[in-house]
Amino acid sequence: MRPRRLKNEINVVPYIDVMLVLLVIFMVTAPMMQTGSIDLPTAAAGNETPQNPVVVSLKADQSIVLKDGYGGPEQSVDKRDIARTVVELQNGNDERPVAVVGDKSVKLELLAEVLGQLKESGVKRVGMDVQVTPTAGKR
Repeated sequence: MRPRRLKNEINVVPYIDVMLVLLVIFMVTAPMMQTGSIDLPTAAAGNETPQNPVVVSLKADQSIVLKDGYGGPEQSVDKRDIARTVVELQNGNDERPVAVVGDKSVKLELLAEVLGQLKESGVKRVGMDVQVTPTAGKR
């Protein structure tokens, strides 16, 4: 009978078992670790002047009313002249925001038409304003 040869191979299965156990331990403990607090430097607050927007109101009867700010006087406008009138109210200040507000029953077609005209006329800052109710977003 032949004598048995010694194998010079390393058995890696136990090493893999240990590595998997360590991996599981790190995966479980990593979310529990607390991150250190970062002390960020402070800077003086900038003097941001709040800008009074040009308000475009879309009424329930599909009419359009412009106001120079939220407290300004109302001015009825035909939808063909809205872009020109808004640019006039901006007084050359392209950064002055335009807030579009509307009744719930306003057709989406009218809103899209107004927004399109404002974009074509070069108005940069257009946003929509809504009335926030205490139950908004709750189900």
